[in-house]
Amino acid sequence: QVQLVESGGGLVQAGGSLRLSCAASGRTFSGYTMGWFRQAPGKEREFVAAISWTGGSTTYADSVKGRFTISRDNAKNTVYLQMNSLKPEDTAVYYCAARSMGWGAPALLRSTSRYDYWGQGTQVTVSS
Repeated sequence: QVQLVESGGGLVQAGGSLRLSCAASGRTFSGYTMGWFRQAPGKEREFVAAISWTGGSTTYADSVKGRFTISRDNAKNTVYLQMNSLKPEDTAVYYCAARSMGWGAPALLRSTSRYDYWGQGTQVTVSS
């Protein structure tokens, strides 16, 4: 079973940057599609970004495109989310997720049901 642990969240001013990390256990991580989701209080969990197991394909939510970058280092079993030009509406708990199957249709990766494993989440708060 894969275990995921997020880190790197915190408090930042609007316009600032943070880099989130997600460390996965075991060698099986190298074959997984990975995603980032976020959830604000009282709202549904929403898709942020996803990356194929080779890192060759990525997809982003419209709300973060151009500001956030997802990447991975399979040798370190780690996925990253670089968050630049942060806005107060980016405030949420951020979760990483792993999908054991392939990339498939990018639009379908927006659904939480496409992922098999989840981390515990890390809080990101952006002040105005």
